[in-house]
Amino acid sequence: MSPSRPPAPQATHEPLASWLRRCLDGEPIPPFTLPGGSAVPRGEGLLELVPESPATDAHACIFSVGIHGNETAPMELLDALLKRLAAGELRLGAPVLVLLGSPQATRQGTRFIETNLNRLFRRDLDRTGMEPERARELMAAVDAFFAHHADRSPLHYDLHTAIRGSRYPRFAVEPFSDSVRTTAEQWHWLAGAGIQAVLHQHCHSWTFSHYSKHYHGAQAFTLELGHALPFGHNDLAPLAPMASLLAALLTGQAPPREAPDRMRFFRVEHELIRHSEAFRLAFADDTPNFTEFAPGTLLAEDGERGETRVGDTPLSVVFPNAAVELGARAALLARSVPPPD
Repeated sequence: MSPSRPPAPQATHEPLASWLRRCLDGEPIPPFTLPGGSAVPRGEGLLELVPESPATDAHACIFSVGIHGNETAPMELLDALLKRLAAGELRLGAPVLVLLGSPQATRQGTRFIETNLNRLFRRDLDRTGMEPERARELMAAVDAFFAHHADRSPLHYDLHTAIRGSRYPRFAVEPFSDSVRTTAEQWHWLAGAGIQAVLHQHCHSWTFSHYSKHYHGAQAFTLELGHALPFGHNDLAPLAPMASLLAALLTGQAPPREAPDRMRFFRVEHELIRHSEAFRLAFADDTPNFTEFAPGTLLAEDGERGETRVGDTPLSVVFPNAAVELGARAALLARSVPPPD
């Protein structure tokens, strides 16, 4: 990938309106024009939107979907946004990189092919296989995009859906950083976009949003937007405020704002790791995210590490999944914290 100026585009908006379908069908997409700018393919599932006249305060935005191939609601949400741009309902006012993370997994309707892609975003990655190679492609795309727009504030929203229900169906995961502070405006924007809860990560996690924050100083979040369902089964109505946030950023306008105290905030205290084949979570498989457990409650049993119980302070479980690979995270354990100052 090169950050050089794009080639002359075709004079049609149709490839934008059908971008998701073309990606999943494996159709090549040529450069083309769109209202307010042009679009340049940067690889499979990678499309850069280049504005003719970016707004003064526009961010350099990355919107990624499908890092887990079966999480379809964010794909439909982004597809609808691109269709609005193609129809002239929106006018491009910011540089935007649109990413479909794992087209192969999406075609197969599965979370991943060989291993969890959203644990591989680190520059010293030395693994081989489909997902590691895709992670390197996506990291290179991010690097080139932010380098080409180094004069603008970098922003990355990685859109997901959870594999289980949640007390807060729409929540944000704030990646850990010891140097990059989330701005106050981000909390106002997320509250205005209908986010109900925020989970502060406590250590490096090597997710896609963490990559942009850690290596590029971006304002970055993993945004969980409901439950993972097949195409055609998603109710996008609750995501209308999120669609408004993405549309505002794409057009270079100020997004809607709400008070951050509309959201609940949590901070990760521990990661629950699966160390052996003899591992089980001590609660039902359908336990929703953010379910709180009282002190002393048994949470898990592992053949190597024994029991894990809640300590003196109640903890909420997030992303529980006993069927992860050995050495992988089986759950996050978090405590409630006040909203940021």
